[in-house]
Amino acid sequence: MARANPYYSGPVSDHFDGTRFFNPDHPNTDRSLSDVLKWRFGEIHASWPKAVPGRQVKPDARVAGLRVTMVGHATLLIQAAGLNILTDPVWSDRASPIRFAGPRRVTPPGIAFTDLPPIDAVLLSHNHYDHLDVTTLRRLHAAHRPLIVTPLGNDAIVERTVPGARVAAGDWGSTVALEQDAQVHVVPAHHWSARGIGDRRMALWGGFMLRTAAGLIYFAGDTGYGDGAIFRRMREEIGVPDVALLPIGAYAPRWFMAAQHTDPYDAVRMMIDLDAGQAIGIHWGDFRLTDEEREEPVALLRSALHDQGIDPGRFPAAAAGDVFDIA
Repeated sequence: MARANPYYSGPVSDHFDGTRFFNPDHPNTDRSLSDVLKWRFGEIHASWPKAVPGRQVKPDARVAGLRVTMVGHATLLIQAAGLNILTDPVWSDRASPIRFAGPRRVTPPGIAFTDLPPIDAVLLSHNHYDHLDVTTLRRLHAAHRPLIVTPLGNDAIVERTVPGARVAAGDWGSTVALEQDAQVHVVPAHHWSARGIGDRRMALWGGFMLRTAAGLIYFAGDTGYGDGAIFRRMREEIGVPDVALLPIGAYAPRWFMAAQHTDPYDAVRMMIDLDAGQAIGIHWGDFRLTDEEREEPVALLRSALHDQGIDPGRFPAAAAGDVFDIA
């Protein structure tokens, strides 16, 4: 008998079998216990520094144009036409279900939590602990009460752990309205989900296209590249992003990670498929999740841009505290 889905029930679709979500026309992201053991005990794991000095900035309360501030990992503050939006907010020291173990932050957040401007909305891509941090969501709800936009099933997790939270859940292809006539399009990603042992792929994952009066912003969340079709389709159906926030880290070893995480070469291909005016490299250097050295994504990104003849200024790797004003 199939295990009941604790997060979502709905009709079968091209990416939901009635119990679990899946990535259509994409290699399987599930990994067996033997695969996990082979990775953990058969690969060379690069060492990371325990701490890296960082800087913190205090953002303006509102911005008329389009500004992106890197907080760390996949957490960014997007300020667009008077709106303040956070992506996958994590201010906790560890990306883990427990406080005393798990990946630990090596850089301080680029914005102190108490220095945040009023937060109108949160874009929550999926339920992995380095993206869905209940402690941070509770703090945000208490201080700002933002609208949390997330793919199907994650709303159940948020509502159970953050009482009274304002949540809007959508399937791939759905649109959620924000203030100032802004819109959030929930878009596909090649990834997976789990909070525990028995709930793999029972909540949906995804990215977001955020349309505002100041421009179109793409936030990828976590994704593999695959054949690139989902990114070209986003460009055709929604538009060319003014800026794309693309993951460049947590990719090694490739035999284990390629279906679920892009490396810098894949990220540059995503930028080209989207025809993005600018890209910003995220998801690197804050939490040690995989086997590459901490600075390797930055070096590989430079190499990938050089190979494609792209000005490196169009696709920088963002460090905590970096601020980007998008023309």
